[in-house]
Amino acid sequence: MMSTITLVEDDEILRENFSDLLKSEGFTVLSYADYSTAFNGFQDSLPDLALLDISLGNDTEAGFSLCRELRKLSETLPIIFFTSHASDMDKISGMRLGADDYLTKDISFEYLIVRIKALLRRIEIFSAPGTATSANRHKLGKLEIDMDSMSINWDRKPIPLSLTQIYIVADMANNPGKARSPAQLMKAAGIVVEPNTIAAHIKNIRNTIRETDPGFNAIMTERAAGYRWGVTDSRD
Repeated sequence: MMSTITLVEDDEILRENFSDLLKSEGFTVLSYADYSTAFNGFQDSLPDLALLDISLGNDTEAGFSLCRELRKLSETLPIIFFTSHASDMDKISGMRLGADDYLTKDISFEYLIVRIKALLRRIEIFSAPGTATSANRHKLGKLEIDMDSMSINWDRKPIPLSLTQIYIVADMANNPGKARSPAQLMKAAGIVVEPNTIAAHIKNIRNTIRETDPGFNAIMTERAAGYRWGVTDSRD
């Protein structure tokens, strides 16, 4: 079954070119040029993956707003920012809003396809019938991870994290007390990004859990080593 990708891009030439290229890879493509039509389209039905530009027309943060609305509709929908905005601040903002990946338009189309297929493959694996096992469920103190449903609870309350962030938390929790480097967390999440993008994901994870538990401090930063799930801080 072909996956459906929604492309939100205000530049008509780029929108048509990338739509044609994605279709040539076997995807069904829905494309929108502005926030309002994209928002209405997402309300009607969700795609298998969303590819968002940030600036749409005169609205320089429309993509961020769309990402925020998409996360309200689905906690697991793969979202990729595909934009000319290359600043660290924009990347951090995108990760905070729950995007799974952040790519700039100077990358090759081949690399874009690799990233899209990697995210879709994760969804396919965990939605396949017969894959649910108790090994995919893990509890560490107040943290509960269910990789079958791709969900995380803290102190029995659901935590709305993106797919990438769920993989990052799972990798740290499966290696409690051990520093996990950005490279190891990238491998666990199936992504290839800059280390500061991992740092942005970590910051978002902390902030999101702190909305439920202001005292949360189980994720330690190990200078020059990475991040560690603190064993004592994760216990009841």
